[in-house]
Amino acid sequence: MNQTKLTRIRSWLFTPGTRPDRFDKAAASGADVSIIDLEDSVAPADKAEARRAALAHLTQPAAGSCARALRMNGLDRRFGVADLHALLESSANPDYLVLPKTESAAHLQILDRLLAEAGKATRLVALIESAQGLAACEAIAAATPRLEALLFGAADMSADLGAATGWAPLAYARARLVAACALAGVLAIDSPFFDVKDHEGLTQETSQAVALGFAAKAAIHPNQIATVNAALTPRPEEVAQARAVLAENIKGVGVVQGQMVDEAVARKARRIFVAAGEPVPGSGSSR
Repeated sequence: MNQTKLTRIRSWLFTPGTRPDRFDKAAASGADVSIIDLEDSVAPADKAEARRAALAHLTQPAAGSCARALRMNGLDRRFGVADLHALLESSANPDYLVLPKTESAAHLQILDRLLAEAGKATRLVALIESAQGLAACEAIAAATPRLEALLFGAADMSADLGAATGWAPLAYARARLVAACALAGVLAIDSPFFDVKDHEGLTQETSQAVALGFAAKAAIHPNQIATVNAALTPRPEEVAQARAVLAENIKGVGVVQGQMVDEAVARKARRIFVAAGEPVPGSGSSR
């Protein structure tokens, strides 16, 4: 089993490809990754123009530290084929390519080969948002070393299952995705919270996602980013506790503030340093 990628990527902000005026604003929002969307937020009549605008933006040097991603249309759609062809023929090299409705490891392996042939270092994110995708999520998570993360799609998943979009009805689907990510050593990203005016609901759902094991959460509005980042950034006292745990773990099994410390506890402590964006003590690296 691979170790989970130790990177601090907490928040992924979607921006419609039809709004190029918002691309730079999204990058400056505090999000760790800005996703330009060519799929659900773009009407069929606007697909070509959104594609052109997105690739033109991604051809330019990135401003700031925000990573850049592109959500293409599905590989089983003509718009998706056009998106992929245009990307491969362009000089754009986004940090991530998000594949919607991923239902097979083969989908990712096809993208891997084509990106490699084009000389692009772009990593992949697979959106799991159907019953078929969920049933194959373990194989999908292990499909290719180019895969960075699985992203849970709550809206489409609830529609496919005939379930409500609340936390409880989709808890099993989320838990299975998190377990698949842990098994393959890739990041688990939770779905966006869709009510942009419900700050309390966003806070609660993000807290539940963290408790379940998600390492990041997507967002659909810049106003959600601060809440997501805060929930996914350990507090100073948590970092101090993790430091004490790792110091004690060097000695073998021990006790810190009444808690038994062994390697399982130490593994969780290392994740806290990664989430905090700090070097892991004793590793010589922040990765």
